[in-house]
Amino acid sequence: MRTTGWLAAALLAPAALLSGCGTASPTSPPTGIDELVVPTPSPDPDDFVTGLSNPWFPVADEDGTAEVDGVGVTVVDGDYFAQDRRGNVWWFGTAGEWQAGVDGAEAGLAMPAEPRYGDSWRAAYVPGEVEDVVAVAEMDDDTVVLEVTSPLEPGQVERRTVDKRD
Repeated sequence: MRTTGWLAAALLAPAALLSGCGTASPTSPPTGIDELVVPTPSPDPDDFVTGLSNPWFPVADEDGTAEVDGVGVTVVDGDYFAQDRRGNVWWFGTAGEWQAGVDGAEAGLAMPAEPRYGDSWRAAYVPGEVEDVVAVAEMDDDTVVLEVTSPLEPGQVERRTVDKRD
């Protein structure tokens, strides 16, 4: 079918208007885990606080404290965690397996202060050993469902449900 000039122009005019005519759209708000370098190659001990109070990271029993990569950490079931001043909890290692700052290992994010649907982050980074990526798959006011994947185990997805502590 042959289209006349005015019909083609009429069909193309809305597309030209919708394309923005070369103007930039307003800046979008940040997404993901804002302003954090994850994993963190060089944590600043002054950025961390004593203890774990993040309501999205409920801990039943703390086994004491230690120092990993210059940061005071809380030991929980053999894992090393530290909370930064904004409430994000970082994973600094597992006793006898790996520690941030040793052999290229870097602390990763265990749980952000305020998880959001669609957020994803690296839980830790130990080349060839721990390369887990965590994503918020579902959430409501009291529960977050996380999906954990790793390029070291393609196709495997572990789902974890976390209930918010009051």
